[in-house]
Amino acid sequence: MMPLVDTHLHLDAAAFAGQREQCWADARAQGVRQALVPAVSAANFAAVLAMREQFGVAVALGLHPLFLAQHQDAHLALLAQHLAEQRPLAVGECGLDFFVPGLDPVRQEALLLAQLRLAREFDLPVILHVRRAQDRVLKCLRQVRVRGGIAHAFNGSVQQAQAFIDLGFCLGFGGAMTYPGSQRIRRLAASLPLDALVLETDGPDMAPAWAPGVPNMPVNLRRIAQTLADLRQLPLAGLAEATTANACRVLPGLLLQP
Repeated sequence: MMPLVDTHLHLDAAAFAGQREQCWADARAQGVRQALVPAVSAANFAAVLAMREQFGVAVALGLHPLFLAQHQDAHLALLAQHLAEQRPLAVGECGLDFFVPGLDPVRQEALLLAQLRLAREFDLPVILHVRRAQDRVLKCLRQVRVRGGIAHAFNGSVQQAQAFIDLGFCLGFGGAMTYPGSQRIRRLAASLPLDALVLETDGPDMAPAWAPGVPNMPVNLRRIAQTLADLRQLPLAGLAEATTANACRVLPGLLLQP
């Protein structure tokens, strides 16, 4: 069974309480050999690091734009301290969200730029949230150059995709492309360069077409991978090999579990 990597899994989320061990075991049984678990605020740094201890998953630490009200200037100093002492694999989840109303875009951008500077200082890739904000995120990336990373849940244009790729980023595809009605994202998944694509569940969020309304489990990654393979008219083994290689390239130090 070809190994798969879930590049975006919130394994610490409350939705997995009482079933984390089983849901990770189920995913492992379906070939998921590693996952990246990103933090969303200083309040869950410890919980995310605990996932690394318990399950051997990779972690990223960052301040997510949706939790803007929770973030304080002191949390950037705390993030820097954790990057130095805990050595996560990436900075994130960070970025911009111009979909949810009421999130100050100026403060979002200032917070993103500060985290990009930390990523550059520690030479770490970045896990980006880019909902309805691709062009502004790209502007920030050109302002503060980093080594690359992943544009999570990518749903932009071909031109925006190429801009992220040119800056060293891979593009994350997950449950959204499993819906037959999602024609635009399915066209992107089918046509963008294979060496720029990585797989993700975003569990417990972004449920796939076959499991709406329930927490998205990492075991779904195999069927998500099969969807992408079908869209690209590739065998699953080839698609798994390529996307796993992409994840390992864009996340230096990522170790697959046996």
